[in-house]
Amino acid sequence: MQAKSDAATPAPGASRPLWVIILAAGTIVALAMGLRQVMGLYLTPMTTELNVGREPFSLAMAIANLIWGVAAVPLGAIADRYGAGRVLALGALSTMGGIWLMYSAQSGFDLIVSGVLLGIGVGGTGVTALVGAVGRAAPPEKRPQALAALGMAAGIGGFIAFPYVHLFMELLGWKGSLLVIIATLSLILPLAYFLSGKPQAFVGLQRSQGLGEAVREALAYPSFWLLVLGFFVCGFHVAFYSVHLPAFVADKGLPPTVAVAALTAVGVANILGTYLAGQSAKWAPKRYGLAFIYFMRTFAFLGLLYLPINSVTIIGISVLLGLFWLSTVPLTSAMVATFFGPQWMSMLFGVVFLSHQLGSFTGLWLAGQIYDMTKSYDMMWWISVGLALFAALVHLPIREKPVERSRQAAPAAA
Repeated sequence: MQAKSDAATPAPGASRPLWVIILAAGTIVALAMGLRQVMGLYLTPMTTELNVGREPFSLAMAIANLIWGVAAVPLGAIADRYGAGRVLALGALSTMGGIWLMYSAQSGFDLIVSGVLLGIGVGGTGVTALVGAVGRAAPPEKRPQALAALGMAAGIGGFIAFPYVHLFMELLGWKGSLLVIIATLSLILPLAYFLSGKPQAFVGLQRSQGLGEAVREALAYPSFWLLVLGFFVCGFHVAFYSVHLPAFVADKGLPPTVAVAALTAVGVANILGTYLAGQSAKWAPKRYGLAFIYFMRTFAFLGLLYLPINSVTIIGISVLLGLFWLSTVPLTSAMVATFFGPQWMSMLFGVVFLSHQLGSFTGLWLAGQIYDMTKSYDMMWWISVGLALFAALVHLPIREKPVERSRQAAPAAA
């Protein structure tokens, strides 16, 4: 019955074909998420030049991830109510400002201020700002696949961004490459037009639901909280691995190109993994798909503890982890729509994503602290294994059913 209700939902910018909305949103996500993922390449050269340890840089990136999560909720609400266009423009300008501050940084404090702007920027241009626009544009039976396209775009962005940025770091130095990133991010501004426009009223619902009602309803739904807990682990893993892998590789005496190749491999494998995750929703419960994804991550982290560390091992483990990287996004965001419908999807997914970013903050900050104390990442790999098992278990009790309000609205609309 929920599908009938959603089917009546007009898309934002209804005159624009679904493929145009997905293409524009995917390109924006590829730019924003891809260039965000390369920040780990700057850890060593930036901290060396500024003569600070790894902890200040880790703290700045942790703050960026935390602000991203906090900003995702109000920015998602604005996108749901007024359209994503203005949110995307704000996010692009904020990210460009954050990168400029990294370029001109003179101290660890400058990096922290940069992290705040980067967090706001990615909150306005990343997946969280766009799941509502794409989710409303797609019919319910195609929604997981449409949302998977955003995750695939993020993987494509990472695949391109790492060699792209590494090339300019070699040609122009790390500072010059930051100016190239700023110029590249400016492409988001014209693309935002295709996601602009206020979402239309949802005729499939008995009445338009207020923001406060939507939040209270979500917070009272136990399965929503299980989803929130699981996504914390996703953020912990992804942020820690993407930012600290280049330093881990350097510690093992391997050249920087190994880290670039490994993180590029993550992006390539993520494209396939996210596509398969979206397709899996056609024949398997989404909660089982998420439990499988988190369980499989344990093997990647155990490999870093028990296998000999060389270039082949690092790249191979990165391929394995990439298959289960952003494949959580289409299943998690589609589950939010299953619970509550698409009206406040960006905002409610933003709440889930805040947990993801709390995990990112924890993973980044804790990794810097543990490394500075032990000069090793071994403890972090073990923590990552334990959290992966926890996340696999916490998704199993989720009930993939609409809340009572949504179930009642469908026959009323019919």
